[in-house]
Formats: sequence, C-alpha cells, structure tokens
Amino acid sequence: MTRRLIVYVSFKAPAPSAQAVPGEDLTPDYMNILGMIFSMCGLMMRLKWCAWVALYCSCISFANSRVNDDTKQILSSFMLSISAVVMSYLQNPQPMSPPWASLLQ
Repeated sequence: MTRRLIVYVSFKAPAPSAQAVPGEDLTPDYMNILGMIFSMCGLMMRLKWCAWVALYCSCISFANSRVNDDTKQILSSFMLSISAVVMSYLQNPQPMSPPWASLLQ
C-alpha cells in the first residue's frame, strides 16, 4: 500500500497596489478617458454622435469596473456624458443625422 502526502495551501490575496500589474485589464480606464474626451467634443462642438459615443464608452467603463475602482471618477464621466447628450438635444432638437450623411448627398 502506498501513502499519499496531502498538502493544504491557503489562498492569500495579493496586496493592492497603485501600479498596473502586467495581467490587469485596463479597458475601464481607457473607456473612461475616451468617454470624457467624446463628452467634451459633444459639448463644445455640438456633435450629437460624439455625445452618444461618450455615453456608450461610459457604460462600457461602468460595466467593466472593479469593486475597488474610484467610483467618483466613473460616476462623473457617466454624468458628463449624459449631460452632453441632453445639452446637444436642447441646443438642436432635430433628429441626429449620421456623420457620413453629408458625403452621400
């Protein structure tokens, strides 16, 4: 009869660090920055499609965020993109035309 050695190793969570780990997913951070850029373009240039892209990027950033992420920054980006959509439609309530529509005429 053979004997088997059983070893139990308890799991220890890695310590949180401020630097990016090589395997870390940076999608929420990139989408957050893109959302803020498109929001500002939507507000400043009155481009409705930029405002909608900003809202889309903010939703992706929110959906992919981790529990320990900075919620204030994600929420502020989300609110900025919503305000860009609202302000672009308050300034010009006509339906949005796609950016390539002028090329087809």
